[in-house]
Amino acid sequence: MSCDTFASLRGPVAVIGAGTMGHGIAQVAAMAGCETRLFDVDPAARERALERVRTNLERGVELARVEPATRDAALGRLTATGDPAEAATGADLVIEAVPEDLDLKRRVLSEFAALVGATAVLASNTSSLSISRIGAGVPGPERVVGLHFFNPVHIMALVEVVRGDRTAERVVEQARQFAESLGKEPIVVNDSPGFASSRLGVAIGLEAIRMLESGVASAPDIDRAMELGYRHPMGPLRLTDLVGLDVRLEIARYLHAELGERFRPPALLERLVEEGKLGRKTGQGFYTW
Repeated sequence: MSCDTFASLRGPVAVIGAGTMGHGIAQVAAMAGCETRLFDVDPAARERALERVRTNLERGVELARVEPATRDAALGRLTATGDPAEAATGADLVIEAVPEDLDLKRRVLSEFAALVGATAVLASNTSSLSISRIGAGVPGPERVVGLHFFNPVHIMALVEVVRGDRTAERVVEQARQFAESLGKEPIVVNDSPGFASSRLGVAIGLEAIRMLESGVASAPDIDRAMELGYRHPMGPLRLTDLVGLDVRLEIARYLHAELGERFRPPALLERLVEEGKLGRKTGQGFYTW
């Protein structure tokens, strides 16, 4: 499989932001045969990202899920840079994976829109922000599309392809084919607060937090109810710890503003975030990690 397998996008892939999502997107793109440039202004973030990719690939080899030759080829296709022009040169696809801030995403995509060709696709990995609003602040909004990956990117199969109000159909199709070329299973959704996955996932997660808050059951028992009763691979409270309580809170606040009271963040979630208990990344959330 290579980048030549999807639509007309055959140039390098530029991934903007070397955090949790960015390094994962860069990894799967490189594994699929794409020359991949990972951009971040922070040298330490770039080095951490490359190390995490190496660790993921080594673990895949140990588990016999990744061939050593695949690991080596992927690492050979992936470079990290702090130079926007170097990241963008020749790129047919730019994927931003910066924090969930509308103005920041607009600025990043606008900067790279000026560095790539007029037909390059500009994708946002946002989990909830409006693609239409992001695109409205970017030159060429018809080439702005949502590509919402899930964490951990190298394991999770789903990718949401989000169509903004002005997204061209050829761009939606190119984004869908790109996701398939990575071995992912894309779904296409129209721009709406929280899209399909975040809206449903946050609704379940917030209700689970309210149940814990009111003493209905313990966190492990609430999670087991969904794992055993509904065959969810992970319960909503453990999943919130994995995603990050701060991330879940910001999405809930956005959905509350857009969709109303049913997405009002529970007081327990607000308090834990204020206390710095953000889940696995801090060692404490609904569980101790």
